[in-house]
Amino acid sequence: MTAPVLAVRWHAARDVRLDELVRTPPDRGFVEIAVAYCGVCGSDLHEIADGPHAIPVDAPHQLSGMSAPITLGHEFSGTVSAVGADVTHVRVGDAVVIEPNYRCGRCDQCRMGRYHTCASFGFVGLMGNGGLAERATVPGYMVHRLPSGFDLASAAVLEPAAVALHAVRRSSFTPGGTAAVVGLGPVGLLVGQLLRIKGASRILGIDPEPSRREAALTTGFDQVADPTTIEPGQATGEDAVDVSFEVVGRQSAVDLAISFARFGGEIILLGLAPRISLAAFNFVNSEKTLKASVGYNNCHAELIDLVESGTLDLRPLITRIVPLRHASETLTRMASGGNTGIKTLVDCRA
Repeated sequence: MTAPVLAVRWHAARDVRLDELVRTPPDRGFVEIAVAYCGVCGSDLHEIADGPHAIPVDAPHQLSGMSAPITLGHEFSGTVSAVGADVTHVRVGDAVVIEPNYRCGRCDQCRMGRYHTCASFGFVGLMGNGGLAERATVPGYMVHRLPSGFDLASAAVLEPAAVALHAVRRSSFTPGGTAAVVGLGPVGLLVGQLLRIKGASRILGIDPEPSRREAALTTGFDQVADPTTIEPGQATGEDAVDVSFEVVGRQSAVDLAISFARFGGEIILLGLAPRISLAAFNFVNSEKTLKASVGYNNCHAELIDLVESGTLDLRPLITRIVPLRHASETLTRMASGGNTGIKTLVDCRA
């Protein structure tokens, strides 16, 4: 008899359990992963604190066919443990990382190559069973093979790195340009690292947390600032930047990002605020550009190359690793406002 699989599952807000699941072989086109590490994302914590937000409850997701209870976790790496029929790009024993977004391949967005805005978009770990488990089964198109010897803990940080890379690609940034990043969580810090790699001449990081400002100075930022000490108003001279990235999802952060963009500059919104307001008179007169960035598209191959070459180091972002058997309690504490550090990983082998 096959041993049961342990998985951290969302049953309802503030109800996260370590469940035992029956292990079944992967269907045609699917891949089973023996999960090594899974990162904890803010979206997981929001679901635990006061969800459901994205997790389907009343009806199954269009592509996954699943509804709650859902195994959490969309930032994960591991080793292929089984493959379904028609899977040829990976085989048992391969080290892999998961690009966790569902896509239908048929809608207008998918046909244009914009699978990250698929009409039936969703994530494993939110709209379908994810990687906070000993085993995870996902569609084969989500699975990227890693080079030999690739650090699997770093691989679990490739997903937020893809969010950051997509935002940099969406921007008008060019080598030699200047930038500000408002919000120095994992994605904000990764935006800064990638801007440095791509030739930024000056990068300012803004966050109220001293530990995050300190982390920014060790990962590529030139200057940091506490937003509570910044006088409101338009940045001028050397303080103004070409591109400003907002990575918080709060009106005050949007205001700061706009204020630091020079006249004719650009603001990239990554944060998910339900609604923002805009001082349109000043915005129009300074001829700034406001652009949104969501998810990622064809980013993993570039990031894997950057990490393998030693150009991008993801290890400094990992501030804590907890075993799977303690993950339910750890996530519940984090969702209640406990110290989250920068990036918490769950070791799904322990």
